[in-house]
Amino acid sequence: MALATDLAEVVGGAIGLRLLFGLPLVVGAILTAAVALLVLAVGDRWGQGVLERVIMGFLVLVAVGFVAGLVVDGPDGGEVASGLVPSFAGADSVLLASGIVGATVMPHAIYLHSSLTTERHATARAHRSMADLLSATRVDVGLALALAGVLNLALLVVAATSLSGVSGTGTLPGAHAVIGERLGGGVALLFAVALLGSGLASTSVGSAAGAEIMRSLLGWHVPPVVRRLATLVPAVVVLVAGADPTRSLVLSQVALSLGVPFAIVPLVWLTSQVSVLGEHRNHSVTTALAVACAAVIVALNVALVVLML
Repeated sequence: MALATDLAEVVGGAIGLRLLFGLPLVVGAILTAAVALLVLAVGDRWGQGVLERVIMGFLVLVAVGFVAGLVVDGPDGGEVASGLVPSFAGADSVLLASGIVGATVMPHAIYLHSSLTTERHATARAHRSMADLLSATRVDVGLALALAGVLNLALLVVAATSLSGVSGTGTLPGAHAVIGERLGGGVALLFAVALLGSGLASTSVGSAAGAEIMRSLLGWHVPPVVRRLATLVPAVVVLVAGADPTRSLVLSQVALSLGVPFAIVPLVWLTSQVSVLGEHRNHSVTTALAVACAAVIVALNVALVVLML
């Protein structure tokens, strides 16, 4: 899953650099990967707090770039509300829906976020109760998911409001050109900057998640640079091989969606077990809602596989 994330975000960063500076995709991909390695080196050198602040800086760029279109061309509130009702229009829409789920949830981030919150509250364990630590973790996770949800929704609403039915928007460069024509060059510039910021932030997350999974779950003692290159190099190779960047990006997010059950199902099961969490286990209502969400995601993935076959 970390590999799939890096594929999408290295491609996204490369496209962002091409839109901003006219760089070839392969060069942009290498630069994006290099910056991701630099960001993670900063985290290793100066600690988790610095790494999180750097990533938050990237996310601010993403937020400004994706929300700018809503300010220039605001959506109709009624249509936004009606868009919350799920619907499909053929196999391609199921493919895109799966990609949206994968892009929003990012299953590997579950493991990374657990690690980050554990480290953040490690010094507080001696002075705070387990209930307080779990409450603080809920706030962390809730804010992270809320931010991710708002950014994804903003991008979707901008596309539905300003790009729907317009020819040439099937690729990111095409969408960038149409945004420039319909919303102005300033919004198009912010969109390209947001695309680059998204690539830099997410490649850092993907590399860090891959490293955490290998270290904590598999017990592999691999040098940090090798771990990070293992998730970044395949993404660069895809572009060097001449694959369509936009299609590769969509399919990578579908791969993420297919991986969500492998993170969600064990998570739901473990957090409901008395033997694991004791009195802090999930309430039965929480478990029931989580099971329902997991079932919907699994059903969507099964439908996607059936349609693709």
